[in-house]
Amino acid sequence: TEYLLEPRQEMIANIAQRLKLHHLLVDYFEASLEACRCCDTILEAIHSMRLSYRRITRIVKLSKTVLDDDDTKGVIYRELASFALQNNPLSVAISSVKFRDIHDRYVELLQRLKSTRREIRRRLTLKRVCKKVLGIALITAHSVVLVALLVFAFHSIVGLVAAPSIVCGLVGLFVKRGRERFRSSYCDDEKLCEQLDVAAKGVYVLSNDLDTMSRMVKRLHDEVEHRKVVAEVCVRNEKSEILLKQVMRDFHEHESSFLEQLEELEGHIYLCFLTTNRSRRLVVQQITDKKVKH
Repeated sequence: TEYLLEPRQEMIANIAQRLKLHHLLVDYFEASLEACRCCDTILEAIHSMRLSYRRITRIVKLSKTVLDDDDTKGVIYRELASFALQNNPLSVAISSVKFRDIHDRYVELLQRLKSTRREIRRRLTLKRVCKKVLGIALITAHSVVLVALLVFAFHSIVGLVAAPSIVCGLVGLFVKRGRERFRSSYCDDEKLCEQLDVAAKGVYVLSNDLDTMSRMVKRLHDEVEHRKVVAEVCVRNEKSEILLKQVMRDFHEHESSFLEQLEELEGHIYLCFLTTNRSRRLVVQQITDKKVKH
């Protein structure tokens, strides 16, 4: 799945280096890459689980045909014994992914994104207030300068002619530079705030998706462990035909449900992957579009 990640991490690295991204945006892209790798690990576990579960499918089919034949019983017991001794592929996924640690890191990242965004929002509000105050101060200062120049102009005919031009030129230049400086700073903060907002939403969705996957993987893992124990008990009591029939009946009743749960987990992983790509594209779009406009 890492090869299907959009945009690719190499492109993100180039953008980060060229545009000097905020460190929290870099952390977001790293977190989404980690989520992609988690999806990979779980998909591999699902594939291994399907291969492992073929033993159960085979013995269920055998038990439907004839269960009184000794040879058939022998095959069933051997398959049950092999299944009981097999490693649970979902155990590997749980130990590799470490859902709890990832959840904690995502929560921390989400809090930092929100905190930084609130701080920037406060700064934007302060700048808007300062803009209004500055406007009033500029009008007052210009009025004082105008009066002073007019007083000076009364003592000089040349000054009287030049005063309006001088005042307009100085005032225009001062106002233009002030506005450009303020607009540049305000736009930078506003742009960063939007980028952090999109990244925060992406982290929130990722965290929820991984929490859901964690619960689904844990439920399937426990079910497999339970069946391994049942299979082992059945093999230990090989002479009990009643127990064998009960175990086969139980496996048969839950076979389709278990496979459906595997498919549901797989579908959720694909959805998580698509959501991750969409979120990454939105963040990159915010970065590149705003840079071009600015």
